[in-house]
Amino acid sequence: MELKEKIKILSDAAKYDVSCSSSGSNRKNKGGLGNASQSGICHSWSEDGRCISLLKILFTNHCIYDCNYCINAKSVNSKRAAFTVDEVVDLTINFYKRNYIEGLFLSSGIFKSCDYTMEKLIEVAKRLRQEENFNGYIHMKAIPGASQELIKELGRYVDRMSINIELPTEKSLALLAPEKSLDEITRPMDLVSKTLKINKLEKKKYKKFSKKDLFLPAGQTSQMIVGAGDIHDRDVLTRSQSLYDNYNLKRVYYSAYVPVREDSKLPKIKTPLIREHRIYQADFLLRFYGFRAGELLSESKRDFDLNLDPKMDWAIENYSNPTDINKASLEELLKVPGFGPQSARKIVRARRAFNLSLEDLKKLRISTKRALNFITISGKYYGRRFDSKEALRSLMVEREGGEQLSFLD
Repeated sequence: MELKEKIKILSDAAKYDVSCSSSGSNRKNKGGLGNASQSGICHSWSEDGRCISLLKILFTNHCIYDCNYCINAKSVNSKRAAFTVDEVVDLTINFYKRNYIEGLFLSSGIFKSCDYTMEKLIEVAKRLRQEENFNGYIHMKAIPGASQELIKELGRYVDRMSINIELPTEKSLALLAPEKSLDEITRPMDLVSKTLKINKLEKKKYKKFSKKDLFLPAGQTSQMIVGAGDIHDRDVLTRSQSLYDNYNLKRVYYSAYVPVREDSKLPKIKTPLIREHRIYQADFLLRFYGFRAGELLSESKRDFDLNLDPKMDWAIENYSNPTDINKASLEELLKVPGFGPQSARKIVRARRAFNLSLEDLKKLRISTKRALNFITISGKYYGRRFDSKEALRSLMVEREGGEQLSFLD
């Protein structure tokens, strides 16, 4: 098969993996090719916010697994291809020299065995770093089930590693990916997390810390599919919370389910992008606003209201009395709709001198459009009147517009 045909097949097969990002690395150039320091990566973004500055391909779309949701499952009748190590290395170097890319994202189907596939990925990374002296960004997807020694070895050559969990519960994995297990996926995450901590301590302890001793300077990420089978937003968010708490992940990425094959266990229509968007918003609340998954969703409310962002939804569900901005703690201010970390800290700093008024907030350039129904300012309430949570929800849905805006409008 010609190289051009391989690129067409294996770049198309890689589009379903969204767990790639080229931020967070600081691998400097010392006489080689490329640069992953903060000024060296040129980010380009697609209209839905995904990074497109990397050469994003699969090593192969051959796979020994038969996951129901996957386009590369062995039972799917699709055109198969595989690169050689030389081809991936040559493509990366030549594309970089032509300024087409700023780095490489390489994933793979599992062929022959998990360890054999990992060995091929390591060979690519090793060749790029040691033979081509390539210092650009490299992100690779680790293969669940591969040995710990191979996971560690890959981590010495790449900037970021993703270990994709795909589905949030043991039950969903058993149903849709019976050859995988949660333990098989989380075990390498735990290994990476512990090795990163050790690497960080060694970097502080030893003055002569070579870049050869670096282990995943940009950390690890994962990905979950939203809407595959009978999976609720609560399941996804609870698993994300667990991954952040236990394995110190940089990011969890989310991918709205797209039907790629006929299966009675899976929906016949794709998951709306607005649902993926709500999960991303909730993920930000976990990472930057002090929320916990159990606060945002419960057993009685297992999915987000698609008409409202998760923070607004939570504020309405938990509404009792407006928050006094001159008395509330930083944590309480962060839970007010419309107030982000920067605005909340501005309020805390400014009110040390005097009680803030509405005019003071305007001078501080803090928007109150979304917050007015949930706060009092110097004892005054400026929001609209309502007599129940349902009435408040109706007001907010009306204000938000109630539907997702199109990128094309």
